[in-house]
Amino acid sequence: MSEVWGVPDESVWGKSRGLDPGLPPYPLVRHLLDAAAMALHLWDAFLSESQRLRIAEGMGFAGESDRARAVVGLCAGLHDIGKVSGFQFCSRHGSAHLSPALASGRERMTGEWFGHDVAGLQVTQDVLTALGLADGGEVRAAQRMAEVIGGHHGRFHRVEDGVAPGFLGDAAWAGQRVAHAGAVHGALGRPQVPEEFTAAVAVLVCGVVMLADWLVSQEDYLRGRQRELEPTLEGHFARSQRDAPTLLKGAGLVRVQLGRKEFAQAYGIAGEPNPLQRSMADELREAVGAGRRGGILVVTAAPGDGKSETALEAERILSHAFGTQGYVFLLPTMATSDQMHARIARTLQAQSGKEAGLTLVHSMAWLNSAYTDEDLDTQPVLTCDGDERPAGRGRAETDMRPQRWLRGAKRPLLAQFAVGTIDQALMAVLPVRHNALRMLALSGKTFIVDEAHAYDPYMQVLLGRLLNWLGAYGVPVVLLSATLPASVSDRLIKEYLQGAGHNTRNRRGARNTAPALAERTFPVPYPGWLYVDAASARATEISERRRTEQASARSMKLAVQVEPVAHEAGGRTRPRQDVIEQLLEPVSEAEGGTALVVCNTVADAQATYLRLRERFDQRTHQQGGMVQLLHARFPAHIRETRTAEVTAGLGRSGPRPERRIVVATQVVEQSLDLDADIVISDLAPMSLLLQRAGRCWRHEQHWARNGYPDGRTRPGWATEPRLVVLDPIADGGRVPQQWGEVYSEHLLTTTSRTLHSLTNTTISIPDDVQHLVETVHGDGTDFDWNTPGGNDEKAWTAHKGKETAERSMAGLRAVPRARSTAALHDLHHLPGEEDEWELSTRLGADSVRLLCTYLHPDGTLTLDPAATQPLPEATDGKKMPNASVRAVMRRTLPVRADWLAGADPDSIAPPPSWTDHPLLGELRLLRQPLHSGTAQAVTIGKHRLRLDEDLGLTRK
Repeated sequence: MSEVWGVPDESVWGKSRGLDPGLPPYPLVRHLLDAAAMALHLWDAFLSESQRLRIAEGMGFAGESDRARAVVGLCAGLHDIGKVSGFQFCSRHGSAHLSPALASGRERMTGEWFGHDVAGLQVTQDVLTALGLADGGEVRAAQRMAEVIGGHHGRFHRVEDGVAPGFLGDAAWAGQRVAHAGAVHGALGRPQVPEEFTAAVAVLVCGVVMLADWLVSQEDYLRGRQRELEPTLEGHFARSQRDAPTLLKGAGLVRVQLGRKEFAQAYGIAGEPNPLQRSMADELREAVGAGRRGGILVVTAAPGDGKSETALEAERILSHAFGTQGYVFLLPTMATSDQMHARIARTLQAQSGKEAGLTLVHSMAWLNSAYTDEDLDTQPVLTCDGDERPAGRGRAETDMRPQRWLRGAKRPLLAQFAVGTIDQALMAVLPVRHNALRMLALSGKTFIVDEAHAYDPYMQVLLGRLLNWLGAYGVPVVLLSATLPASVSDRLIKEYLQGAGHNTRNRRGARNTAPALAERTFPVPYPGWLYVDAASARATEISERRRTEQASARSMKLAVQVEPVAHEAGGRTRPRQDVIEQLLEPVSEAEGGTALVVCNTVADAQATYLRLRERFDQRTHQQGGMVQLLHARFPAHIRETRTAEVTAGLGRSGPRPERRIVVATQVVEQSLDLDADIVISDLAPMSLLLQRAGRCWRHEQHWARNGYPDGRTRPGWATEPRLVVLDPIADGGRVPQQWGEVYSEHLLTTTSRTLHSLTNTTISIPDDVQHLVETVHGDGTDFDWNTPGGNDEKAWTAHKGKETAERSMAGLRAVPRARSTAALHDLHHLPGEEDEWELSTRLGADSVRLLCTYLHPDGTLTLDPAATQPLPEATDGKKMPNASVRAVMRRTLPVRADWLAGADPDSIAPPPSWTDHPLLGELRLLRQPLHSGTAQAVTIGKHRLRLDEDLGLTRK
């Protein structure tokens, strides 16, 4: 592999830290060959057909996949070329083995220190030119390759942010850079640099480079290769190619083919698919036809209409048509993601996908019971982040960043099938480290977003920006919603099409007579679907016959009862609690039944639960009382258990309790499969009220056809589905002060008026749903300036101002659109080293994770009041066992950071031995003193906090 470029000096090391100190470090040229071989295998076995097509097209190699494959291998093979520099002196062990010809340059090369990724960015073009690969039209593509190589540690840099010439060394060092690159180039069959290389495609290539580098940098693998080096570089490259499949399988990234089953068998649902689901096979398939570049499908239907199964049926068609492998299913919250993960796991198993890579992807996913302690073990990845400083200047011995962005046995978003929160995907369009890796993970799958209505304007802009990039990659997209305003769906579709190459406005003098996106609208039928082809922008919708069948099959008259209530004593209307108790009297009587009471705040839910428990059943939730409580302010393990109990009692299959009252917050609005005989809700914006109403008589038609669980029909008092809205605004009232900024006052006021204007106090589902959503949430709901109403005008102005501010903030933070990205540095345009925890996908108060502990009289601190579980400690420099970390983290819960403002930092700090742990070190501790075995409240700043076993965390 020496060619005419010289022989690579194998004293130039690529990996040293974490390897056998009794042997020479791992040679850089061999690490480069490892990465090149892995990149080739990723092309063959990991990338989807659609990704390969897009990469080849973006390099000007359409129809020449092998040429694009070789360029990807070359980028991976040159990723660490910047290490042939002053980097070599950052390790005593590594520099001690340098050949005399290179070791003599130490003093000249270590005056200033730079990252080897930045050094790679600067030298790549010179190296390619020396190899004769960037003499003509390839110069711009060579610059793009340099950007990719400079970004392989997760952050793209400016070309002008170069390194000092001294850091790169003299002619001997420059010659070694060319020799190393020549060895890689020769091993790959001397590929040519393309004449074009688009930014969007370069992002994917960088993702491949990152993944290849990570896979061949695993400690066990490197130690084995270090001990048994092949005699020649040719032999080494051949061995690397043989090892690549095993490494990919060990990471859980091997693709599997599902054994597609019939509907009932695939999803475990008795009976035939409904008209909406049937339309996927007989109408969507025809609409997709011989599509070439993906498309976007928007599905709308009432809660409980089986949209999730509809999406998975659509995925079968879209993945087959557009060459994607697997899918990512994204939801608004961790709780809904946990529920969907269990459903998807059953679905994959039913389709012979037991070996398929399936991950749960959210910040606390590894705490889910789906993962065992063994699953949490991650193979150490010997990256060189932080190695750019010379030995002895405070470099940490252990870098935890790989575990932060690839934590978990299946490497979250990279798995063939992934379920998680929308936040994990939105990180791809924020200027955070490794956003290119997220883009790689998403671009090879069908992209499914559930509850698309549930995101505020800030998140809608980020979702639109992500759809823009996915449109550029030809990724098939499915959006699901029960209450999506037409203006929102229209904007999201147009963002996708713009990414696919369609103009928002026609250019002057352009010959293209197709109407610009700004001149078109894309209305989605309700219930039904709209499919828009990425290549042609042709829109196809569900047939009127199927839409009518679906509307008829799921038709329901929802009785709406509006009850004016007062949250404070002394008002003109009845107290809220009294109204709730009266409404629930029938549940406590002989016939029993089930009821769901949805509150707008945790405090309201806790107070409501206490009153109902006192009135109807003195037993607590843990003691099996008929009144249950569910909200987000329980420790993770308790919340998971309670969610399972609630969904089992009010789920489709039963066993159904004789009588049950569930008091909950907004956690039950989305994706929880609940059926109650009556739903009582605090006033909320119309779209959310309709979501809550979707938990009323949700399975009635299914039970009417297939029988009720345990043969127990609905009680006699439940003659029709009924939603009771507790309205504090009616009769001249005000939005309760304790609701704070939970919901816009304008949306609440508009919803209240709309409810009072209902004809016959009923809502026809699905016929009335879209009209009601547009009335309150649509773009056409401007304030009527002819009838100003004091607070109404102020509320409208505040609502619109907040909405505009959120959209503007998202626009400033998000990366540019795919076709507007000129330099890869545009993906990291904010100053500093932003990592995932530094930028948020959601606006609002910052949160921290709180661990509620128990302080015993003798000063002992435990995880439980009975003192059976002491706080685990890391001793003698040993790693904290996964089981201990899980035991702690499963007892944490998120709280607003400002709740802890004013607290003595030492009083809420974790134990000293936790400080350096990436998870435990970020916790805040509530040290609750025990008095007669009972935890006492702790005063922190303006609040008194206490973890009640039955109520969850209380705040006064």
